Amino acid sequence: MQSKHRIFAEDLLLAAEGEDHFDRIPDSLVLIIFNKLADARSLGRCSAVSRRFNALVPLVDDACLRIDRVIPADAACDGLAPGGPRPRAVLSHLLKAMLQAVLKPFAHCDAKSGGAHGGKHAHAQQLQHHSPAQVLKNFSSIRNLRMELPVSDVGTDDGVVLKWKAVFGTTLQSCVILGGTKVERAAAGSMPPSPAAAESEATGDDSGGIPESFYTNGGLKLRVVWTISSLIAAATRHYLLREIVKEHPTLEHVALTDAQGQGTLAMAADQLREFRDKPLAAAAAANRTQVPACNMKLRYAPVLELSDGTRIHGATLVVIKPVGEAGGGGVGAGRKELDEFVADTFDGPFREAVAVLSKRRTYLLEMNGF
Repeated sequence: MQSKHRIFAEDLLLAAEGEDHFDRIPDSLVLIIFNKLADARSLGRCSAVSRRFNALVPLVDDACLRIDRVIPADAACDGLAPGGPRPRAVLSHLLKAMLQAVLKPFAHCDAKSGGAHGGKHAHAQQLQHHSPAQVLKNFSSIRNLRMELPVSDVGTDDGVVLKWKAVFGTTLQSCVILGGTKVERAAAGSMPPSPAAAESEATGDDSGGIPESFYTNGGLKLRVVWTISSLIAAATRHYLLREIVKEHPTLEHVALTDAQGQGTLAMAADQLREFRDKPLAAAAAANRTQVPACNMKLRYAPVLELSDGTRIHGATLVVIKPVGEAGGGGVGAGRKELDEFVADTFDGPFREAVAVLSKRRTYLLEMNGF
């Protein structure tokens, strides 16, 4: 066996002769490393290292693009500053929140924090060279794309939990929303509730009915706000993807989420194929996809106590699908597929919350397209 000193000496000799050990690694292994790296900007930097890397980076299967800043489409015209304060009170600022969701088409992805004072010409250059489509244009073989926005789209009050996931083809196919007005985490060392107690909480003394106070104290109105705001956020994200999907025919899965993990827009191979083949219906005077008329199933629990001791007040589950669609989990999905989609939407305690809420009484609502 050679000593470490012997190996080190040979390495120095090979380096002096101009031989690079990295050249011995096959391209297939380098691509595996690049796929593990995934981050689009880091891959872009790797492509500048050598001609070999420059030729291999565009062949990666997996890419993750994190968008640093969201700039309103009209910022260059009216002097709006990027990254301004977001509305916090949902009810009192509903109109403002909806307008922000519509008017923020995630105009560009800026790799640097500076350059905010470069004038209109510099701003136009940023929009041209740092949009998500521009960042991804040199990737020719992406199959799995994850994009992450810097902030969540829907403003909520402190203590409120709001999670959503929407599946789109050319338009909305399904959406699941889980919300709660207050979440109390289990204290360290506390005993979880017994299965019997959890089941009692799941059914409730009122057989899962919604109390009258839900309609009179603004509870139903708040859930409507959550629903509309989440759908607008999803439709705005969907509209952003139109150029990316068109320019990357190899895509098989796309997930557009946010740093807080509030909501996710998902598109699989079937949805991406439909998105390419059918024209997209855009909402009038808005940079988002039109949301069709939908049926909604709402389930509610005043207090939901989970097995780990977590307690969700005002727990609400809303399952949305377009009118006339039998399923909603995907193209041609039936009720079984939709139920499986709902059950697998969230992880951790929120997965259990969905399972418990799914046992409660269902209330049907209808919503016009917008």
